[in-house]
Amino acid sequence: MLMTDLDSAFFPELMTANAESIMVVDDDPVIRELVSFKLREAGYNVLTADSGPAALALIERRGLPHLAIVDIFMPGMSGLEFCEEVQKYADLPVIMLTANADLATIIESIEYYAEDYITKPFKLNELLVRVRRVLRRVGDTRYALSPIQQIDERLAVNISARTVIVDGQEKRLTPTESKLLYILLRNAGRVVTTEFLLKRLWPQDEVFEDALRVHVHRLRHKIDAPCKNRHYIITERGQGYRFVKTR
Repeated sequence: MLMTDLDSAFFPELMTANAESIMVVDDDPVIRELVSFKLREAGYNVLTADSGPAALALIERRGLPHLAIVDIFMPGMSGLEFCEEVQKYADLPVIMLTANADLATIIESIEYYAEDYITKPFKLNELLVRVRRVLRRVGDTRYALSPIQQIDERLAVNISARTVIVDGQEKRLTPTESKLLYILLRNAGRVVTTEFLLKRLWPQDEVFEDALRVHVHRLRHKIDAPCKNRHYIITERGQGYRFVKTR
């Protein structure tokens, strides 16, 4: 019998330690089971949801997955609407599933929400190849899944709740600050270019570098300890920003 998201939620020991986790969001139970079985067979942890609201609730309870496979056309909340909600606070990698090969819908999905897409019906092996390719290129995946990530002795992060705990004190993040921190953490130690951040933070808007600087400044104010000369976000002049752990 296949393990469901309820099994993994109440019996976390059924999840494989250190395996990347993938959420499958589709209102078709047959597709959810087939895709889940293939992904688990390949060594991934899998969480499933039959609707956008159920997936959002699961993220709040369990934390962000490393990747989501999302059906575009679901009743109530579409896959695009689900992605829009999540991407207000996190840069979640998404592969879209669609039974409609409408070019405009595909372009919107790729331009604003998804790393890749695949049309139904599809071959499970092809989907698995796309999953591996997306995970390879999205960067460090350690800062996903677990609701609270301990960065070092003074900083912990809960992206799904949009909070940080700094020196034992909880602080709220705005959605943009949360998404910015998530991107920087996922690329910890590497320079994230200004152009990349602008595109990922505001995929549907034309926003200039000054706005990014304001959000970086506000995020630094919440997590840094300038009196101790401890800074997490380093400005690489003319390039972008880099997240580093303090010592």
